[in-house]
Amino acid sequence: MNRRALLLFAALGIAWGVPYLFIKIAVSELEPAMVVLGRSALAAILLLPLGLYRREVWQVVRRWKPMLAYTIIEIVIPWYFLSKAEQNLPSSTAGLLLAAVPLAGVAIAFFMGRPAHLSGLNWIGIAIGMLGVAALVGLDVGGSDLASVGMMAIVVVGYALGPAILSRWMSDLPGIGVVAVSLAGAALVYIPFVLFTGAWPTEWPSTKVVISIVVLAVVSSALAFVLMIALIAQIGPVRVTAITYVNPAVAILAGVIVLHESVTVWTITGSVLVLGGSWLVTRHKREPVAAPEAAPAQQV
Repeated sequence: MNRRALLLFAALGIAWGVPYLFIKIAVSELEPAMVVLGRSALAAILLLPLGLYRREVWQVVRRWKPMLAYTIIEIVIPWYFLSKAEQNLPSSTAGLLLAAVPLAGVAIAFFMGRPAHLSGLNWIGIAIGMLGVAALVGLDVGGSDLASVGMMAIVVVGYALGPAILSRWMSDLPGIGVVAVSLAGAALVYIPFVLFTGAWPTEWPSTKVVISIVVLAVVSSALAFVLMIALIAQIGPVRVTAITYVNPAVAILAGVIVLHESVTVWTITGSVLVLGGSWLVTRHKREPVAAPEAAPAQQV
């Protein structure tokens, strides 16, 4: 990766490494649907004015069919099932299961007729990253709630398919507009869902839950999706899913700093393996300039 891609990758790793903690806090008092509504609505409020000012919203709305598909597959469904699963699963297990996103991304690229040209180093990186995740969070899937594990499998597919849709059908659309419209669309979907299912809270949540929703909206939603779009333009939709390797490392680091958790040899070893595997997965060799029809449409 070049310097810009490396910085984007690191920033996105942090932004998407902290949600597990804050989702866990939020669902302790709020229903999963309410967590998604609060997160998407606040993020949309932050980004829509910017998108309107830049005159990007209408461009995105005109491409409403792929935009709708992206919103449902990347936000509406995964965010709900992730919040629902974390009512029963520990954050470490969620991080481990989401490490399968790069593998799902490779399979999705194949079925969409655009198989990724992964080198031997890329495949080694996938294996090393998986070993690192196992070292960080432990192989505790077997003792987890099977229904919640199934929900996480849906999240994995959604997170792998969303960037592929973005790259194939909306690569020419402005990034801020795409993020703002998708978040606003997700919020509109969840407003009636929350009202008619009784997910609206009966009392004002605690301060820690309110802070969690704000962090999820501002850092892990609005900012993170802008970073993701920029990163896709740099390294492509399949390699960008390697960011899931960094998430458990960030989650453990946050635990050490905020909760004063102990650091073990396995924590250090796992972090090195995770970061090393991510670097190998996103690395690709220099190739001759392709013919126009063969060039991937990844610029957003």
